[in-house]
Amino acid sequence: MSGSAVPSTHPARAVREALDAVRSAPTILEGLRLAADVATASADDHAGSSRQELRRAADDAGDAVVALAAVHALAALPVADGAHLVRMLGSGDPFRVEHAAWALRRAAPVPAAVPSLVDLVSAGGVTGMLAQRTLEVWAAASPGLVLASLVSALDRAPLEPDPTVPPLDDRARTWLVETIDLVPGEAARSVLLRVVDDESESASTRAAATAALADRFTARPRRGPGPRTHGSAHALRTGSHPSVPSTVTGLTVAQLFLHADIDGELSSAGKGDTGGIATLLVHLGNALLESDSVERVLTISRGRPDGDLVPSDLAAPGHHYAQVPLWGPPVGMGQAWMHRVAVRRGVRQLLLAAGRVDVIHLRMADVGSLAAAEAANELGVPVVFTVAPDPHALLASREASGELTRASFGVADATEHLAFRDHLVRGLARAAAQLVLFPRPELRRDSRALLGLDLDVEAHRATVVPEGIDFRAVEHAGAALKRGATPTRPGPTAGSTGPTGGSIVTAGGDAGGGPTGAALAELDALLVQLPAARRGLPLLVTVGRLNRVKGMATLVETWHADPALRARSNLLVVGGDLDDPSAEEAAELARIEAVVPRAAAVRHGLLLPGHRPHATVAAWLAATRHGRGSLAAPAGVYVSASLKEEFGLAILEAMAASLVVVAPDGGGPATYVEDGVTGFLTDTGSPAALAAAIGRALELAASPEAALQQRRALTTLRDRFSITTMADALACVYTGASGVAELAPDDAHQVPPTGEAS
Repeated sequence: MSGSAVPSTHPARAVREALDAVRSAPTILEGLRLAADVATASADDHAGSSRQELRRAADDAGDAVVALAAVHALAALPVADGAHLVRMLGSGDPFRVEHAAWALRRAAPVPAAVPSLVDLVSAGGVTGMLAQRTLEVWAAASPGLVLASLVSALDRAPLEPDPTVPPLDDRARTWLVETIDLVPGEAARSVLLRVVDDESESASTRAAATAALADRFTARPRRGPGPRTHGSAHALRTGSHPSVPSTVTGLTVAQLFLHADIDGELSSAGKGDTGGIATLLVHLGNALLESDSVERVLTISRGRPDGDLVPSDLAAPGHHYAQVPLWGPPVGMGQAWMHRVAVRRGVRQLLLAAGRVDVIHLRMADVGSLAAAEAANELGVPVVFTVAPDPHALLASREASGELTRASFGVADATEHLAFRDHLVRGLARAAAQLVLFPRPELRRDSRALLGLDLDVEAHRATVVPEGIDFRAVEHAGAALKRGATPTRPGPTAGSTGPTGGSIVTAGGDAGGGPTGAALAELDALLVQLPAARRGLPLLVTVGRLNRVKGMATLVETWHADPALRARSNLLVVGGDLDDPSAEEAAELARIEAVVPRAAAVRHGLLLPGHRPHATVAAWLAATRHGRGSLAAPAGVYVSASLKEEFGLAILEAMAASLVVVAPDGGGPATYVEDGVTGFLTDTGSPAALAAAIGRALELAASPEAALQQRRALTTLRDRFSITTMADALACVYTGASGVAELAPDDAHQVPPTGEAS
């Protein structure tokens, strides 16, 4: 820190020194950490003598980190600089608009800012959510001020459109209604009643108003009752569940991943955002019930408004699946922030209905975790949070490469919301009763550098828990495949000739039929479409979501650009909803289409079956290892081209199938992939490095010693990374978290992340 060696007591000088510390911070992440000190210093400036310097810093175009620190400090002044923050709200600069909307949450209500904040709510996104949170705080102090602006926006007359003001769509009206629900008092309730009765309103807008009224009547009686005669009976029913009488005496654990369709069969695995975490929660929930302490597990994901919110047998021990009803079509993780109010309401109702929940485990820095943490805080339910350096690791690597600078940070932050996501991770970590971390090669160093988390200080509440897999599914598939390994000719349903003619010989399926046999028959039906010249090559297989971070399109590009790889392998990409892709899936499919047109993909050796249930994937991994007769040679390879993997469950499952793997050289895989022995760690951001690693993996997989090495590795994998080992470790964490709550509830559950400066 620059300035005098003696700490300054003059407020303006303290602010200047704090700003200088942000400017001289060696990394962007360290600058974000120090930004909070600027706000702390400005909060002591009762005379406002630092106002002009903070204004200049907030307008700094060359250092976005200093600028955001100054924006939050302007809101932290004892008399906030409302005029400058209002100007920023109207500046048209997405970076400064977002931080002004966020920062104002800690200021007293600024009347001139309310209409702009309401407009931001109508626009949605992360900035709209931050504006909504600010209005929620202000509504407690000035309900009339906030409600008047919300009603004005909602009443914008469509019959006399203003050409300068775009009409509100149904989504915007729904978001405004949910924000009205955050305003206490009878006047807001009357507006909600009017919306419910207005048949010209959209179904989603009326449903949001009905759910809000039901919630006021039951879960939040302090906000005034809402009559049961208004709105749909279903919405009122889902908002009025009393606690269920239960005979459960062991721990009840709730776990949540909002952006997935989770069921016990994992039928939507690989579709949209339903990736490895969905598989983990299903298997983990089942395994927890085998521990000595956990008797009931509630797995929460997204649902439709016409679904059943509360499982009918919730009072009983066991693994229960529940959905939070969300209006409108499913959206990806990055577009779901405006669902915060609905998610908080739904999670709160589920926790209340369960009667007693001892702990809720949150894993993502997303709107689901934010809203669930708020609900848990209201109800005094302890939170366990899995803390991982996301987006911190990528931010640091991009800065180190020169891709991201302090000057360009504002543009990146406006689209990726890096500062808020960093703040959310750290806030959730501060508020959690217990922390769970993934193993990393340099965990203590990375936690301190990337997260600002000192594990020596936090040792009493931080536990390293590797994720685990259920080895039984993979082992069953492998055993079934071996039982039917005698080559046979397919029947007429599979076709006796391929597209180019000639007899086809496949490996036999599950000797007893059943799911594995059906999965292998489905794989054979894909392989039989390959041109004759490409049959009999080993498979490269990758499994996961069609998402930029998962690198599916990157792998296709790398494989197709390397003639040697194409000549020696076919590529099987499992994942994605090909019939109704999300925006993220469509973007990845477009990248793949630009390389290999889908109509010609099979001719080139690229197989794109879309997402498949977990049991099918297990069978296909086993088939990649053992081959499928004349259709696919044995000794295939699993490839993860992810930009990052905090752990990498799909990689671990491939290793459990005795496949040689290619994986990212950072994060979790480096703790269990033995480079050059069980697989290869590589820079997945480099096409040349990725292609070279895949080539080496194919050579290793075909070598005589590969089978012995894989068998040796399996022993270690079963000991360290079984789902049972993970469940036992987490059961201890959950017991500790519930004990903390009983001993010190006031200290253990602080309000989750708010709008304080980053």
